[in-house]
Amino acid sequence: MASNPALMVIDVQPSFSPPAWLVTGISALIGTMPSIATVERHDEERTPFRRQLGWAPGASDDSLVPADRIFVKHGYLPPPEAIEHLVALRPSRVLVCGVQADTCVLAAGFALFDAGLHPTLLTDLVAGSSIDRSGDLGAKLWRHHFKHVATRQDIPLLS
Repeated sequence: MASNPALMVIDVQPSFSPPAWLVTGISALIGTMPSIATVERHDEERTPFRRQLGWAPGASDDSLVPADRIFVKHGYLPPPEAIEHLVALRPSRVLVCGVQADTCVLAAGFALFDAGLHPTLLTDLVAGSSIDRSGDLGAKLWRHHFKHVATRQDIPLLS
């Protein structure tokens, strides 16, 4: 296994109104390690956001973070191609950050874990859903399911 982490950015896009500090903090990590980002795009035929939730992300949102690779997703889980790309990189761990810590970020953790990767949540680079904008609920769930959490200051120790 490689000794360097990879970065996975979840849904930092206009539809989710990420705070400026989140976009700035994540952008500062781009270029320091391999990175991917997901962008949620709406397609009601694939994911029934409007029918079930009465809301949907934009149909053409782009990532606000210039990751090495951008993967479009429909629904909560990252697309299989994103996970396959990360598996091929053979990172020591995948540092996860972004929007919706208690939903989409957590779903990414499950997908990474199930693929045999080692997900680590960057707790100072997540925002939560409308139920908990702080991201604390997502961090508690992450700790319970995957154990590994860190902050930007811990990244040199994870390399």
